[in-house]
Amino acid sequence: MDFLNVIWKSLLSILILFFLTKLLGRKQISQLNLFDYVIGITIGSVAAEISTNMDTDFWGGIMVMVVYCSVSVLVSFLTEKSIILRRFIIGTPIVVIAKGKLIEKALKKSKFDVNELLQEARINGYYDLSQIEYAIMEANGKISFLPKSKYVPVTPSDMKLKVDRNGLVANLIIDGNIMINNLKEINKDEKWLLKRLENLGYKDTSNILLAICDNKEKLTVFERNLEKEEEQILE
Repeated sequence: MDFLNVIWKSLLSILILFFLTKLLGRKQISQLNLFDYVIGITIGSVAAEISTNMDTDFWGGIMVMVVYCSVSVLVSFLTEKSIILRRFIIGTPIVVIAKGKLIEKALKKSKFDVNELLQEARINGYYDLSQIEYAIMEANGKISFLPKSKYVPVTPSDMKLKVDRNGLVANLIIDGNIMINNLKEINKDEKWLLKRLENLGYKDTSNILLAICDNKEKLTVFERNLEKEEEQILE
């Protein structure tokens, strides 16, 4: 076997796979439906075959991957336009628990047994099925649970409490490097950050693993030193 040939083919196929995956979108690497799963494993198998099998037409294999990717993009476009196609190709949700009762027929249809349902319930934090009002198997195989009203966690709205609005946390320093673009997003500059760090006792950023700032301008610093697991906060 020509190892150099295998190496360059493998590297090239990885590069092409990367661009094809970018074309397919993030859905392909998150929660797959049945069609995405078929496309994904087929493209991966073709990439492995053309990289290791010297008798396989390399560029022909690349063309196969491009065709599969194109079909996936086309199907994604068509399913956005047609509900009928969407239901046929992607599938529809299946209710496996309704009004607190298990639906055996739905479990069989989804090829899911009771033990697997119990496992999914535990993963989602439900150790007692009697607490669940509805459970729905989504098209991607995941199960969504709706608890009975008396088991729904109390929210500040239920208690009529006034709470502050949440906001995104900005990562201002990562691995000792100042994130200039993130500073601009919160309308701050490097001078402001260094002044805040100086108030915390940091002369530079070299010893900072991570520094974050919330929507109230509260700065939290995590040091590199693993033996000193301290969190310093400047109000």
